[in-house]
Amino acid sequence: MRAIACALIGALTLTTAGAAAADDMANMKGMSPAPAAKQGKGTGVIKAIDAKVGTLTIQHGPIPAVAWPAMTMTFKAKPATLLKGLKVGQTIGFDTTVRGMDADVTAVRPK
Repeated sequence: MRAIACALIGALTLTTAGAAAADDMANMKGMSPAPAAKQGKGTGVIKAIDAKVGTLTIQHGPIPAVAWPAMTMTFKAKPATLLKGLKVGQTIGFDTTVRGMDADVTAVRPK
């Protein structure tokens, strides 16, 4: 009798947990999708290059297409080969793709 009671309690626990998980999944339908990528063009001065991790730090002017004021920030170079031939202190034009808090440099034009 005790074994049956334990089995019944276990089954009820699993059923309740399964129903709670189903409710959680149903609530996920209302979640916002990842933000769409925005693209913009900027001009700035290279402040740092890290070829090992493939990043470029640029002090740039405003980029209205992505709603950014002037600032200094680090971008991931995509592809990393964009970093070849660039030098700290160099003025460049660049293209950026922004997804949420992630920003990539996708093209570089020496000025």
